[in-house]
Amino acid sequence: MATTPTLTEEPGRRPESPENARPKKKDRTHWLYIMVIVAVVAGAAVGLIFPELGKALKPLGTGFVALIKMIIAPVIFCTIVLGIGSIAKAATVGKVGGLALLYFITMSTFALAIGLFVGNMINPGSGLQLEPYETAAGGEENATVKFLLELIPGDIPVLPTLVLALLVGFALQSMGKSGEPVLNAVRHLQAVVFRIMMMIMWAAPIGAFGAIAAVVGATGWAAIGSMAILMGAFYVTCALFIVVVLGGLLKLVTGLNIFSLLRYLAREYLLIFSTSSSESALPRLIAKMEHAGVSQPVVGITVPTGYSFNLDGTAIYLTMASLFVSTAMGMPMNLGEQIGLLIFMIIASKGAAGVTGAGLATLAAGLQAHRPELLDGMGVIVGIDKFMSEARALTNFTGNAVATLLIGKWTKELDHEQARAVMAGERPFDELSLHPESH
Repeated sequence: MATTPTLTEEPGRRPESPENARPKKKDRTHWLYIMVIVAVVAGAAVGLIFPELGKALKPLGTGFVALIKMIIAPVIFCTIVLGIGSIAKAATVGKVGGLALLYFITMSTFALAIGLFVGNMINPGSGLQLEPYETAAGGEENATVKFLLELIPGDIPVLPTLVLALLVGFALQSMGKSGEPVLNAVRHLQAVVFRIMMMIMWAAPIGAFGAIAAVVGATGWAAIGSMAILMGAFYVTCALFIVVVLGGLLKLVTGLNIFSLLRYLAREYLLIFSTSSSESALPRLIAKMEHAGVSQPVVGITVPTGYSFNLDGTAIYLTMASLFVSTAMGMPMNLGEQIGLLIFMIIASKGAAGVTGAGLATLAAGLQAHRPELLDGMGVIVGIDKFMSEARALTNFTGNAVATLLIGKWTKELDHEQARAVMAGERPFDELSLHPESH
């Protein structure tokens, strides 16, 4: 079963201390998070106290966005090619896989639409009037700055890359077993691309410092207020999505209470919050869904597939952040552009889970595909992206937990009596069951 390699990746570690798993990865993420927070606060302070200096620091944010643009096409190509392979694999397992994919696509589309609706309602970013570096500098670029920015390779067009990735993915799918070596090669290439992405993300504090200093220097407290509104609205939207949408579906289909599920998964939420990634809790979710009464085959298909295709929190973030940037740049998107962006995000967001910066790259890809001039406003998002990463990860994780229970019910592979007893706390989860020797 697909769960075994995942659960036995780190033999010898005790499951009762999940936060100790992969310590190096956790520590690095923790320090990057702290550095971004410090950079944002320092950038805001510089912008408020020394506005002219703050505006002069704009190239730092511009350079970081250029690095993100550089990596967009490789990220999109690898994730789409491998994503199509995942679709083919899930579709071959019959009713469970097909039902799961249909549900994932439907919920992701719904989450994207909610993000667009809320974004249009609150109109975040209004009044900021962000400008590209060249415009802000009065049309005259510093020669040294221009030279340094030109060292960064130019970006590759996103839409042609997306089309090519779709064609390659379907071609490899049609080749069957003979296409496996190429898929494996793409998988290795993706590992390299994501390693580059991680290297770029370590420059995020510098980019965030320059971008925040520049926008606060130009607009003062208005920028801080707009960013706070976006973050607050995003957190509220995610909370309502979990309680109202996911909770309503769970109650309607299975009769289970969403708050009981949240309490059951409390330990996983703590782990996700500490790492800002739902990937860290994947083995535990698999084990806990099986303990909750969902059959092993359904869990083995639904959970891993959902981690790539059921990204509700990421979907909400992508559309709300896109509207924030377009409004802040003074170039709001019309309804047609918003619908086109939604369709693009449905495709491009697949595979954006578990890798720091992949969501940011997907956002940049959507903006570049529809309104390339909006990429210059992404520097502000870089500064607040980390503040929203926990909400994204928690919403993604909850969406996958709910999806597993729903698919189990629809396929008659859910033990209702066990699920109710577990959610009521009558049959607690045995942490020792996660030990490799016990699995």
